[in-house]
Amino acid sequence: MRLRMLGTTSKDGDCPTLYETETGDIVVQGDRLTDPEALAQLEDVKPDETFVVVPRALLTQYAPKE
Repeated sequence: MRLRMLGTTSKDGDCPTLYETETGDIVVQGDRLTDPEALAQLEDVKPDETFVVVPRALLTQYAPKE
């Protein structure tokens, strides 16, 4: 799978960052959600899924508009 970096709001070059795959799907790099109360509210979680926190500014600035 090939990724193309769409953008980041990071000041030190690591995360959060958005990437687009060759099929147009979006990959998100960010801090893992670890808050037990928040995790307990998630629904239909598959065993191989994980959750990251994405700052609104990253999505509004770099997410595809299509």
